[in-house]
Amino acid sequence: MLLSLLALLSAALLARAAPPTCYSRVLSLSKEITESFKELQTSKDKDQCVETLPKLYLDIHNYCVLTKLRDFVAYPRCEKVLEVSELKEKARSLYTIMISYCRRDLAFLTDDCNALESPIQSSIESSEDNDR
Repeated sequence: MLLSLLALLSAALLARAAPPTCYSRVLSLSKEITESFKELQTSKDKDQCVETLPKLYLDIHNYCVLTKLRDFVAYPRCEKVLEVSELKEKARSLYTIMISYCRRDLAFLTDDCNALESPIQSSIESSEDNDR
């Protein structure tokens, strides 16, 4: 009895300790990058070059996100702004994860590049905001 209870508890702990999937890692990193970009844009003491950065709304279900990430990382301005350099490094990491490690695990549902320029808040994000 005690042995089976111990085995059950061990299995429950292992289930919680499971590593993130490619999809969950890409999703969390894209949300982190999008939030960091929003904070950078709304910062009171932002550098003027930050206003010239390409928009960075990421939807990992949109195939155009790969082009968006590539363009953002290659943007030649704001190299001396630490926050922008850190954001570019995160974007580079996300791009690398998407095209190499998770290439076969991701499914793109659209290729609407305009949707990444003026995003509409999804119903999932709306429900998350309502829960807060």
